[in-house]
Amino acid sequence: MLTSKIKLGMILNQNISSSNWKQSQMKPFDKFREEILEGLKSSPKHLQSKYFYDCEGDKLFQQIMELPEYYLTRCEFDIFKNKTEELVATITKQGGVFDLIELGAGDATKSSLLLQQLVTHNAEFRYMPIDISGNILSVLDDKLSKEVPGLEIICLEGEYFDMLSRASALSSRRKVVLFLGGNLGNMPLKDAYLFCNELRRKLNPGDLVLIGFDLKKHPQTILDAYNDKSGVTAEFNLNLLKRINRELDGNFNLEQFEHYQTYDPKSGACKSYLISLAEQEIKIGNTLICFEKDEAIFMEISQKFSLPNTRHMAEKTGFVPVSEVMDSKKWFVDSIWLVI
Repeated sequence: MLTSKIKLGMILNQNISSSNWKQSQMKPFDKFREEILEGLKSSPKHLQSKYFYDCEGDKLFQQIMELPEYYLTRCEFDIFKNKTEELVATITKQGGVFDLIELGAGDATKSSLLLQQLVTHNAEFRYMPIDISGNILSVLDDKLSKEVPGLEIICLEGEYFDMLSRASALSSRRKVVLFLGGNLGNMPLKDAYLFCNELRRKLNPGDLVLIGFDLKKHPQTILDAYNDKSGVTAEFNLNLLKRINRELDGNFNLEQFEHYQTYDPKSGACKSYLISLAEQEIKIGNTLICFEKDEAIFMEISQKFSLPNTRHMAEKTGFVPVSEVMDSKKWFVDSIWLVI
């Protein structure tokens, strides 16, 4: 789940391969429509979690982060609240001015603590939040102008790598990239490795990346986080069908779909689905989509890791792990990788 539950996550295969070049040139509405139809006409059916985040989706995710079952935000907040000095020391060790770029910034609830501490330490930097949601960026800009007066902010709305390229074009400063909330886990492992390879390609030696990883723990704790008793996560997933109805002239009957969650403790894969409760036909504009009873739409993966998993990923994609900062329960880690 992107926290940005993804933020996450909004993320599968974002501009990673040349096959995505054509899509990257499309207008957002056309790309949204094409990717939704492509996913629903595939076998098995799937939707991309990056499209969870419209205005209503943003609100629902804020509610998810406050749920008692959803430990991820609290764990990483613990790190940013109580171990900020450790993060700042690693980020500023090389000295000099830098751009702090956050992928999937959301409302910067956690990163604002880091921003405040960097300002307190008189660090010379500029903050560049990147998010696919223009709505949340406007909320963020207003919030930080009050919480961190004088902070230089450049908001970048769009896909991660498109906007990272734009950020790099704005200056030749050293880059420090934040990718928080376990967002990397919102990709299948193969895609996560591809993502890290592409991220390395966009950066220069000496740059840093701070990546959040949700660690493997008791399976029920993980399952409960994505299947809350109050049903907010189910509503969050179903909201994408509402968005399709509203923006793409769809006719999904939400009462005919049910949220279903799984977790495999061996692989660490936590997956969410929407299950069709009946044999039915759905229209999106002039396109007909047929569902069998009990057919699933794959919505999202939230991968969990061991510490050796994270180190292996860094080393295989052109980074060197230089710091691992964990919360008090040791449920979550923010790993800092150096570009080599």
